[in-house]
Amino acid sequence: MDYIMETVGLRKSYKGNVVVNDVNIHVPKGAIYGFVGPNGAGKSTVMKMILNLIQPEAGEVQLFGEKVTDQSYEVFKRVGSIIENPYFYEKMTARQNLELHCDYMGFPNKERIDEVLQMVDLQNVEGKQIRHYSLGMKQRLAIARAILAKPEFLILDEPINALDPEGIREMRNLFQRLNQEDGTTIFISSHILSEVDLIADTIGIIQHGNLLAELPIEEIHKHQTEYISLQVDDVAHAATLLEQMGITNFSILDKEFIRIYDSNISGKVLSKALIESGVGLESLGRKQDTLEDYFFQLTEEGK
Repeated sequence: MDYIMETVGLRKSYKGNVVVNDVNIHVPKGAIYGFVGPNGAGKSTVMKMILNLIQPEAGEVQLFGEKVTDQSYEVFKRVGSIIENPYFYEKMTARQNLELHCDYMGFPNKERIDEVLQMVDLQNVEGKQIRHYSLGMKQRLAIARAILAKPEFLILDEPINALDPEGIREMRNLFQRLNQEDGTTIFISSHILSEVDLIADTIGIIQHGNLLAELPIEEIHKHQTEYISLQVDDVAHAATLLEQMGITNFSILDKEFIRIYDSNISGKVLSKALIESGVGLESLGRKQDTLEDYFFQLTEEGK
C-alpha cells in the first residue's frame, strides 16, 4: 500500500515518564485517518514528532517516503497543520496573517487567500484585527491557514475545538471536500468520537502512549452489534424479569441501563411486561454499537 506518512517505533519520555511508546502509524495516501485517545494519551506529542517540532528518543517518521530530518524543508512545504492552540499576530488582520504565511511557505498565489477565507466563512470579517476574534473564529482562521498552500497532507490536532455545532458540520463538509475533490490526505485527532466516526475511513486508537489498534472504520462497523437499550428504575427487578422471559443475552451497564443483545424481541411485548411487573420504564430503543463503544471497550481492556 502507498503510505503518505508512517511512524516506525516512535518513543518519547518526559522527566522519566514514557508518553509515547513504540508507536507505528500507517496513513494511506488519500485517507482520512482518525487519531483518537483520551486526554493525555500522547496524541499531540505524536503529531509534534511527525512535524519535527520535537525529537523522538527512538524511531523515525517518514513523509512521502522520506525520513524526516532537520533538513526536510521541501517535504514540509507539502504539509499543512494545526497543532494545539493556533497563534497569530493579534494586531494584524486575517488577510495580513495569511499573506505572511504565503511568504513563509514560499507560496506565490495570494489570490488563494480569498478562496480559503470563503471556505471557512471569514470573508466578511477579514479586515478585523485577530485580537477581536472569538475562539471559534480563530479556529476557522487556523484551518484557513492550514489549507492555504494546497497541502497534499493535512495534520489537524482537534481542529473543531471551540466551534459551535453548525461550524463543526461546515468544517466536516470542508474536510470531506478537500479529501474527495483535491485528494488531500488528512490525519485528524479529536475527542469527539462521533465526528471521527462520520469522517474517517481509518482509525488509530492510542492510550497511555501505546497504539492499541489501527484498522479501517469498515472493520469496526462490520462488528457493530444491534441491541435494545433499556433505562429502568430497578435494574435488579428488570434483570430477574428478563430471565423469567427466557432472555439471557443481556448486560447490566449501571444502576439504570440494560442492554439486550437479542434483537428479535418485540419492544412492545418487552415494555408491556416491564410495566405490568411494576418496573419503571424510562426509555426503550433499538441501537447499534458505535466507534465510541468500540473505543471504550478497547481502552478499558488496555488499562
